[in-house]
Amino acid sequence: MRLDLRPILHVPGASVPFAFQLDLSGLDFYGVRPFQEPVQVSGQVRNRADALVLSGEAVSTLDLRCDRCLKPFRRELRVPVECLLAEELEDGENDEIVLLDHGEADLDEVFASAIILDMDTTHLCAEDCRGLCARCGADLNQGPCGCGPEPDPRFAALAQLLDKESK
Repeated sequence: MRLDLRPILHVPGASVPFAFQLDLSGLDFYGVRPFQEPVQVSGQVRNRADALVLSGEAVSTLDLRCDRCLKPFRRELRVPVECLLAEELEDGENDEIVLLDHGEADLDEVFASAIILDMDTTHLCAEDCRGLCARCGADLNQGPCGCGPEPDPRFAALAQLLDKESK
């Protein structure tokens, strides 16, 4: 969505509200497409003493798969966004200011970037998720898997001696 800010560029105290849906269903995060529903974006741009301040929020529900137990689950995503908008930069080193294009702001780019940067690298269905057994693949959240405890490799030589004595 392109938001025309020319009416408030030089009017201190003026504001322009916005609300739209952002389609991120094409985004692929490590083979998973978590955005099955559109992202609801809302907020406003205010002119504060000739400084344009964008404040808004993106809200959606993510469809994820747990990185430990592989079960699908849903999680709500809320990303607050605040940034400054300007027609031109006085110094070329400020990455926190979004440049306007002929008095318009590209809100799709602003909010998509904020959402991508806010995404977690790991997704867990619960903080205490125990995952899957590395040997048999059983879900350890359902209970113990039945595999015996793995012997400590430091005692492998001792185990061989005990096996020889028991024969």
